[in-house]
Amino acid sequence: MQTKTIGIMGAMSEEIHGIANLLTDKEEFQLGMRTYTVGKLNGIKTVVVFSRWGKVAAAITASTLILKFNVSEIIFTGVSGAVSPELNVGDIVIGKRHIQHDLDARPLMEEFEIPLLGIKYIDIQTEQLGIAEKAVKDLINSEKLFSVITENELQEFGIVKPKLVIGDIVSGDKFFACTKEKHELLNKLPATLCVEMEGAAVAQVCYEYGIPFTILRTISDVADEKSHIDFPAFTKKISNKYSVELVKNIFRQHKTK
Repeated sequence: MQTKTIGIMGAMSEEIHGIANLLTDKEEFQLGMRTYTVGKLNGIKTVVVFSRWGKVAAAITASTLILKFNVSEIIFTGVSGAVSPELNVGDIVIGKRHIQHDLDARPLMEEFEIPLLGIKYIDIQTEQLGIAEKAVKDLINSEKLFSVITENELQEFGIVKPKLVIGDIVSGDKFFACTKEKHELLNKLPATLCVEMEGAAVAQVCYEYGIPFTILRTISDVADEKSHIDFPAFTKKISNKYSVELVKNIFRQHKTK
């Protein structure tokens, strides 16, 4: 039986730095222009890495975690731009299904279909979904959130009552900063909650290797013309703290099993 080893990825170095600080007995390994920090979190062997941006970078990182570090599960945490009008800045999305919006091999196959796999969407496993859902609720449904993020910081981004939404996360090698393009995406994939640049690639790698995965995204902007302004400040003041607390909540559940 494989020893439990959890890989944690993020596309922003600020978020990963906070998670890496949770580890004990740390060692660092340099591979493929990335630093993999190996240690223990709640007694579980853990590997934390900054994946860099985009689907290729994410796929490289996920593959390395599986093949070099023998992880038995991957968690990806980071920010995302809202596409669904039901989402607000500060909300948290758990990806139930993942699809690549820029994958199009027509007329050889249908738009969004992954070549040779014959599927468009990759689903999270039921167990991982349950664990992630509890982790998010433990953060946003208690006073914990207000103990790690100041009231002024929450007010700065208009965060009052952040909520959890579970559904479709869409990925592609494009940063959305245009309302018109966001609406075009929503017309093609109407169930889309949010858009980012890595999740579906991680999901595909994990699917092909039979590794459970979880993609957690905090809404940093609404993918419009102001998204590039909101994004850096939000990552520094809000999402990195979200990521640390969510990972801690997930690992508490693993420890009790």
